Amino acid sequence: MFWGGGILIIRTYALYQEDKEYNVIKGIVPDFGYDVKLAIEVNGQKENNVPTRGLYKTNVVCNNDATGSWDYNAWNLRIDNLKKDTKCTIEFQSNGITQAEYNEYISEGVSLRRNTYRGKDITDYYNDNSLYDMISSGRFDDIYVGDYFTTTKPDNNGENHTVTWLIADLNNYLHSGYTDLTTNHATIIPARPFENQKMNDSDTTGVVDKTLKLKPLGATEEKSIIGAYVGSNMKQKVLPDILENYIEPVFENHIITYTNLLTDQMESSRSNQFGGLPNGASSGWAWYDSQVDLMSEVNVYGSTVWSSSGYDIGIDNRQYAIFKLKPEFINSYNQSSFSYWLKAIATYTTFAYASNQGHANPSFASTSLGVRPRFLID
Repeated sequence: MFWGGGILIIRTYALYQEDKEYNVIKGIVPDFGYDVKLAIEVNGQKENNVPTRGLYKTNVVCNNDATGSWDYNAWNLRIDNLKKDTKCTIEFQSNGITQAEYNEYISEGVSLRRNTYRGKDITDYYNDNSLYDMISSGRFDDIYVGDYFTTTKPDNNGENHTVTWLIADLNNYLHSGYTDLTTNHATIIPARPFENQKMNDSDTTGVVDKTLKLKPLGATEEKSIIGAYVGSNMKQKVLPDILENYIEPVFENHIITYTNLLTDQMESSRSNQFGGLPNGASSGWAWYDSQVDLMSEVNVYGSTVWSSSGYDIGIDNRQYAIFKLKPEFINSYNQSSFSYWLKAIATYTTFAYASNQGHANPSFASTSLGVRPRFLID
């Protein structure tokens, strides 16, 4: 619930019995020192609670020249021109559609939200935790691609990070992975890179840590990692630090662990797919549990440009809706442009990146560029 400028939006119905006609919502207009009174009728019968969303049409009637309206997406009440002693009656009337018809309506609504850029500030949904209910239900209620929310949270050292987060896509990884991902989710990216970092300390996409051995999902034993994205300093050190200091303080237990197909092998004499020259390419992949990763070229551009081979792509073979609907967000936000790393190998010395000038490019692995990863929340 929040109040401001004569407008009241009520999302949490903490109703207390006041008399036979109305329930009262306590203490939500502290500046005025009085309560808002609501009556709820479902099919002509007085009820103490708002009914489950869907299957109803609504009518809101308020006194004192206040105007009430019902938001079907967010399933909440808005009252404009709120004054002292305002009373509103919310009438819910069954609209005659079946549950199957309603489910079809919801499915069509999700498709609409994935294919519509809105760009609304939904920070209030994050603050009151309704954001997670909207995502986990699979309805995505009042969430559209391009909507954003801003948070300020301290890291483990007490340093505050203010970040604007973008809804990049909705349920776009459903039924992907070594373990089938069935959790409803939103794909999140920061509006701007968190910080500048190197992919590796030296100009190689090959072996960085010769002692590094990992056990891919489904494997019976550990294997040596021949560099590539999985063996890079970015994946092994930078992204875990980003997760701990920027992402976990904001999203806590809502970050999804899922299985991703990631390149973990590179051959320095292998021909790459963009030029056919034997100057290095990714040569193998495996399934790994993951929470945060860099984006692929396909996620960003909708196609490969400098990616050395198909091993660079894996399940990241679809463009995020936000970049299709708002391509300027590929390398800019609010009139500010930037460059950032992508996870694809280009050659045995370079990784792909998105340039602040708007073009795709490779750069030496020891170059310091922006870190703009993606992750999934439920």
